[in-house]
Amino acid sequence: MVQTTNNTIDNISKTLSIQVSLNGLSFCTIDADQQITAIGQDNFGIQLTPEQVLDKIKYTFDNTAALKESFETIEVIYHNDLYALVPKPLFNPDLLKEYLQYNIKVLENDIIVYDELDQHDIATVYIPYTNINNFFFETFGSFTYKHATTILISSLLTQEKNSENTTVFLNMSQKSFDLIIINKGKLILGNTFRYDTKEDFIYYVMFATEQVHLNPEEFSLVFIGDITKESDYFKIAHQYIRNVSFGHYSEDLKISSEIQPFESHQHFVLLSHF
Repeated sequence: MVQTTNNTIDNISKTLSIQVSLNGLSFCTIDADQQITAIGQDNFGIQLTPEQVLDKIKYTFDNTAALKESFETIEVIYHNDLYALVPKPLFNPDLLKEYLQYNIKVLENDIIVYDELDQHDIATVYIPYTNINNFFFETFGSFTYKHATTILISSLLTQEKNSENTTVFLNMSQKSFDLIIINKGKLILGNTFRYDTKEDFIYYVMFATEQVHLNPEEFSLVFIGDITKESDYFKIAHQYIRNVSFGHYSEDLKISSEIQPFESHQHFVLLSHF
């Protein structure tokens, strides 16, 4: 699915943001007036290899007019579970492999990098897809990249900085979801869970919230990402948790009138770092 406009404003002032996972990819272009001029999404249906995902990216660039323009800024967002969150007081950039090796299998040739959330004293240590980074470097020369969790947590902490409540955010995507718990503006828990059924999904949600002693009658559960009110996951959450709602992306962004409106909780990460 791709939606574009016929806007002829100087293309060089545009930003391209593309989010990459093994289950799908999405992108948007935004002009200098903070207006979304194109947006697209491709859910693969199955989990691919990084090599297969790169083929999908190349096909998308070759067959999408909105991606043939020139961009002042190109930003790649990696959405995977190959990461760890580290409090800055405990963070040492010489120990990146140690932060990951107890949670995921780290290969000898894996490149490990990190994002810093200086304002929140957190570092995200993660493994990007090297072949995809190489493609963007060879194609565009200059680009930046971050982990989706970095953008997600930074945006949510900013959003909740004055809150006195406890909120559980679920960023939904195919076959996985990111669970972020924030209490009174502070990050309590951040993790990613893979699921196949609605029973898997609700088990992980209830287990994680129970571990930090949350009462499902009291905390708020906020869905963002790829989910609708008709989803089985939304419905089963409502059976177990009293307060369930949807979040929204930055209100500073505008949508071109030529793009069909979409729900404000969709594309949350893709649109939250502008």
